[in-house]
Amino acid sequence: MRHKTKTGSAHHTKVAEEEGPPPELAKAEELIQKQDFAGAEPLLQKVLEGDAGNDPANYVAWFELGFVENGLGKREESIAAYRKSVSAKPDVFESNLNLGLQLAKAGSPDAEQFLRAATKLKPTSHVTEGQARAWLSLAHVLEASRPDEAIAAYRQAAALQPKDPEPYLAVGLLLEKEEKFADAEQEYKQALALGPSTDAVTGLANIYMRGRRFPEAEAELRKLVAARPDLADAHIQLGRVLAADGKYEEAIAEMQAAAKLAPTDAALQRDLADIYITAKKYPEAEAAYRALLPSSPNDAALHEGLGRSLLEQKKFVDAAKEFLAAVKLKPDFGEAYTGLAFAASEGKDYPLTVKALDMRAKVLPDEAITYFMRASAYDNLKDFKKASLNYHLFLNTANGKYPDQEWQAKHRLIAIEPKK
Repeated sequence: MRHKTKTGSAHHTKVAEEEGPPPELAKAEELIQKQDFAGAEPLLQKVLEGDAGNDPANYVAWFELGFVENGLGKREESIAAYRKSVSAKPDVFESNLNLGLQLAKAGSPDAEQFLRAATKLKPTSHVTEGQARAWLSLAHVLEASRPDEAIAAYRQAAALQPKDPEPYLAVGLLLEKEEKFADAEQEYKQALALGPSTDAVTGLANIYMRGRRFPEAEAELRKLVAARPDLADAHIQLGRVLAADGKYEEAIAEMQAAAKLAPTDAALQRDLADIYITAKKYPEAEAAYRALLPSSPNDAALHEGLGRSLLEQKKFVDAAKEFLAAVKLKPDFGEAYTGLAFAASEGKDYPLTVKALDMRAKVLPDEAITYFMRASAYDNLKDFKKASLNYHLFLNTANGKYPDQEWQAKHRLIAIEPKK
């Protein structure tokens, strides 16, 4: 639920004509007003037949043809016609703007040239609105490659139409991406001051989340949910904030409300499953992950999540199967190897425990608890030399964090090490 700049599509404005239009052009313009583009196209082509197509006075006909071809879904033909119009009379705002918009839609770098030209020209009508549109469109084209210039262009648009929230939202999002959160916050607040805005609230909530300012994020989102209880995204955002703040029951309630509004949203169902795990609602988590897997059977993270929910319910054999599925799909999945080692150890499958820990060590560094599990597995397999080595590694790294296991390791070392 993030803001996207609305550069729009080719805009029809009757450009100035130096002389009375040919009858075909006048008829075509009537049809364009009725959105009868198929009827207008041959009339305009007739106006532009032969030498007339090279007549500079026909820049209006080329402009109209560009608009008609766009309406008929013929983007390349539309671009070609607008180019002819601009070539015939380069100082027309509407021709430059529409050509720039069409080129931007096509992903052409030429778009910048014509949109910049439009910002320096005067529209035939609705001057301020047209100029603001040109700056907005230019800014959108510049966003990916030159965000600072894009921000400057958005500010030009804001100066022309200070009551339009769009430039503030766009600048806020760019600043947020640059991690200039304090500046982005001010832009979102300016947008919000102009009226209710889902995008502005979402932007503020994201910034507050990053700064772990959970009460502020929650307050903004609760306002949005109260104003738009039918908006699934608002419930989702609020649920995420509440979960991050440790308010799991409230988070689950918001996610469940969102699920009723958007029952096919897989990302939402996944978030809810993850929150169930964090809230230690393991049967609910298991059910949620199982519901997701049929449509995404090759998703390693889903198998790992299901494995964790099963492990916590002491369903060790089933948990091991899910962790094995996860690492088969993603061989460098360290957390899944950790889960597999625990499930195998609790299920007394000691060869699998050792194998899982050895695979884990290739992607994650060993730590105290993994040394202990490896030592215990080797101990049960009667490989006392390797057990002893790992018990010592455990004791050297535990530092009092695992008192029960440390007591066990010391006593097992007395039992398995040769007496001196």
